[in-house]
Amino acid sequence: MGKNRILILGVTAGGKGRLAFELAKKIDAEIISIDSMKVYRRMDIGTNKPDPQRRAQIPHHLIDIVEPSESFSVDHFLELAGTAIKNILDRQKTAIAAGGTAMYIKTMLQGLFDGPGSDDSIRQRLTSEAAASGLAELHKRLAAVDPQAADRIHPNDQRRIIRALEVYELTGRPISSLQNQWSDSESADWFIIGLRHEKTVESRLINARVKEMIQKGLVEEVRGLLAGEKPLSRQASAAIGYAEIIDHLQGGINLEDAVEKIKINTRRLAKAQRTWFKRFQNVHWLELSENDSCQDTLKRALELI
Repeated sequence: MGKNRILILGVTAGGKGRLAFELAKKIDAEIISIDSMKVYRRMDIGTNKPDPQRRAQIPHHLIDIVEPSESFSVDHFLELAGTAIKNILDRQKTAIAAGGTAMYIKTMLQGLFDGPGSDDSIRQRLTSEAAASGLAELHKRLAAVDPQAADRIHPNDQRRIIRALEVYELTGRPISSLQNQWSDSESADWFIIGLRHEKTVESRLINARVKEMIQKGLVEEVRGLLAGEKPLSRQASAAIGYAEIIDHLQGGINLEDAVEKIKINTRRLAKAQRTWFKRFQNVHWLELSENDSCQDTLKRALELI
């Protein structure tokens, strides 16, 4: 197994970015972000991007590459990630991929899952239904036919909700069952390290992350994005942390309730990530305690490598 491609995965707020940075310094590597929201410019606090000082020390790829008004797809990620990996290896350096967007990780390891073809009439009908009765109703319908998909698809992610319902109508089978049949053999090119905490510890880490985001100015960041010349894309505005603050700024809920919703939705995301990662083979899991420092984790990761 080659060691010039290292993947660090785990749930949100689990320390992946810190470990990737320290490891990159140690072995002269470059970092590829596997995060569907860090691709957006000016969405910094809510996505917990590495600060400019870290990015000046170690090259980070696939961060700040599109405007918040633009959409970004998994096939676009696959294309850009492939180019970044090739360029890093051509420079005789190690590529460290780190992140928690499970579909992006799966795609990078196994290629793109196409699924059945699309049907414009079904999509248009579902889009009309979402506009008429609300996206929440479509998400409830998805939960009835495919609870696994509904659990990992955010209730505000219209594109993925409609795609999952479309696949069910076309095939009579949940999209999650089709994805489960996807190849179970990850690329042997990658040395995979997983970071894992007890669920109670994960919850405390998530709560601390959300508190820090608010203290750093997440509300002001979202207010600035809403004031931009172009409206946020559906994908960007549905991001956890942003959707809830948008609701607050538009008068839907108070700030305290918005913060609590961010915590709840982030814990739901972590649960979905854990479900995804159980499918991955050849992961070298590091079981971490709440008191482990980044240097402790780095030492254990280096021993594995």
